[in-house]
Amino acid sequence: MTQLPKHTPVLMALGAGLVVLGACASAAPTAVPQSYLEGTALDRNAIEVSKRTEFLEIAIHPEASELSSADRDRIRSFVSAYRQAGHGPLVLSLPEVSANPQLAVAAVSEARAIAWEQGVAYSEIAGTSHGEGAATSEPMIMAYQAYDAVAPDCQSKAHFDMSDVRSNNTAPDLGCAVRTNLAAMIADPADLLGQRPIDPSDISRREVIMQKFRAGEPTGATRGDDETGAVSSAVQ
Repeated sequence: MTQLPKHTPVLMALGAGLVVLGACASAAPTAVPQSYLEGTALDRNAIEVSKRTEFLEIAIHPEASELSSADRDRIRSFVSAYRQAGHGPLVLSLPEVSANPQLAVAAVSEARAIAWEQGVAYSEIAGTSHGEGAATSEPMIMAYQAYDAVAPDCQSKAHFDMSDVRSNNTAPDLGCAVRTNLAAMIADPADLLGQRPIDPSDISRREVIMQKFRAGEPTGATRGDDETGAVSSAVQ
């Protein structure tokens, strides 16, 4: 009869326990799909970016000799919007067919001048034409590209069973409300695409700060006589 080592029962019990634990680990219940476990809250609630084209049509009156004040104001507002949110060139399109060709050319020229006055360089303006072979008179068209931030689609809390604690994972909608608020606050959604170049650093200012640091002098801005850090007594 073969005699088993005295530690054999303990080892067998330990091995059986590991098998049970392994089975539990492989078949542990979960309240979320596998795709959820492979990403982060930011991945699941990403802010998308959509591109759109803004247009402005300026009608060319057949008997007018110049643009009206209202049309000039519309052009100024359009150029101002381009400077705030526009990307790519500011397009000025001359109509190929017009009841007043001279005014059409003058309108494009005046729109270019207005854009220049508002800080748009000539290199940022693109000229083109449209309406070749049209049966009726066409307007002058201005256009530019802009971007919108598209917030994630947050589901209602009613879709989730908060009492289901089978899984220790975070809720599927974690971070969705934060991303929605962020999408509404982004000044220029095109920044999410990483297209804006970073301005160069101010080397001369950095040298001044380094000189003060090496000399043991304060590097912060000095306060004037009329500046103070004291809290107003009105809030005490």
